[in-house]
Amino acid sequence: MMEAMLWILLPGCVALASGLLAWFVMQSRMDVALADQRTELAEARGAVDAEKAAMHASMQATLHATEETVKRQALDAFLNELRVEQRHYTRENRMLLQNRRSLVLQERMYFRNIPLSDWIEHEVQLDENVDIERMVQDMTIFDKAVVNITEIPRRKALA
Repeated sequence: MMEAMLWILLPGCVALASGLLAWFVMQSRMDVALADQRTELAEARGAVDAEKAAMHASMQATLHATEETVKRQALDAFLNELRVEQRHYTRENRMLLQNRRSLVLQERMYFRNIPLSDWIEHEVQLDENVDIERMVQDMTIFDKAVVNITEIPRRKALA
């Protein structure tokens, strides 16, 4: 009877032992596959992070260049709306025996139609036979194209 029991239980124990052995082998294969996947995932994450950092640096450079361009365009637009109004006339001072002529040049800066400064006035003594227009060009403070007050279109006078 003992021998019969042994023949019945021995195959069961062998089956149980081989099942456990197969389970341990499959578990180690799964651990190796999981480690390989984690390695691939870490490499992919590293590549994505490197690409993300490169894209961020590129985006920062592009953003900085765009900001500089916008600032430059805004400054250019501002400077293009600045204008100078200029007027000049000659003044004669009559003293007892002497007539003194002087050229008075007045300039004022505007932003659109808002005056930015008061009239800046220069007075220079004139000699005989002096080209007044040339002297006005030499005396001007502002190098930008000067708008002469005589060139401004006049409104029609109200009746």
